[in-house]
Amino acid sequence: MQPRFATFTHQGETHYGAITDQGVVELSSRFPQWPTLREVIEAQGLSQLAEATAKHKANILQSEITYRIPIPMPEKLICVGVNFPDRNEEYKDGQSALSNPSLFIRFPRSFVGHDVPLTRPPESPQLDYEGEIVIVIGKGGRRIPEATALDHIAALSLCNEGTIRDWVRHAKFNVTQGKNFDGTGSIGPWLVPYADESQIADIRLTTRVNGELRQDDRTSRMIFSFRKIINYISTFTTLVSGDMIVTGTPTGAGARFDPPIWLKPGDVMEVEAEGIGILRNGVVDETR
Repeated sequence: MQPRFATFTHQGETHYGAITDQGVVELSSRFPQWPTLREVIEAQGLSQLAEATAKHKANILQSEITYRIPIPMPEKLICVGVNFPDRNEEYKDGQSALSNPSLFIRFPRSFVGHDVPLTRPPESPQLDYEGEIVIVIGKGGRRIPEATALDHIAALSLCNEGTIRDWVRHAKFNVTQGKNFDGTGSIGPWLVPYADESQIADIRLTTRVNGELRQDDRTSRMIFSFRKIINYISTFTTLVSGDMIVTGTPTGAGARFDPPIWLKPGDVMEVEAEGIGILRNGVVDETR
């Protein structure tokens, strides 16, 4: 089994460690030079964490932790929109896929960790799901060539890129509002270290709601490859260690049903990808 590194809270303190079949191997206290997984990645230290995991037994039960997003405060959280062929057709605007990806920014506070409920805000009932794969930048860079772009990936994770649908249509040119309500999305459960291109070339990505399969596609069908995404984004901004790129969702979100099916308290979503794992979240109403 590949190493799986998570950020979590245990007994009121935040740590990082390895998730194993036997439980959690707490690692942050063994590497005080790296306060979070962001610093681990910056120092190219994931292999050292893997070595430490092999040497130590699990010392915390999984049932005793609360998952957080794996990189607590990434400098950038950049999301790619409309990155699967059927997703482009959903817009019914007669346009073929464009030659460059659509992008938007999310704030870390808009995400929770694995097994933590998403929050439906009182301003709108239109909370929707979007299952996606996340790439975490290891080696930073600017104007990164497509040929070497994959060398800049440190790890993979999953995202439920929860969206307040009516709020993405409040203005003419942006979706920022509907994508950034506190706690409406999730990232996790953990980071899986990136090895080589075969690991990401044809991943099956699915989303289930209350056990019903809603989204199902493969990364080999993405309009913009991982290479293209890294190349394009790094053209206008310097990517740094720990930046997280959410790479796009397949067709099948709740907004595309007739009538739309919005998430409600009690629903359970599972985003799953081969070789990465399952990201699970419920839904609760925000209390004010």
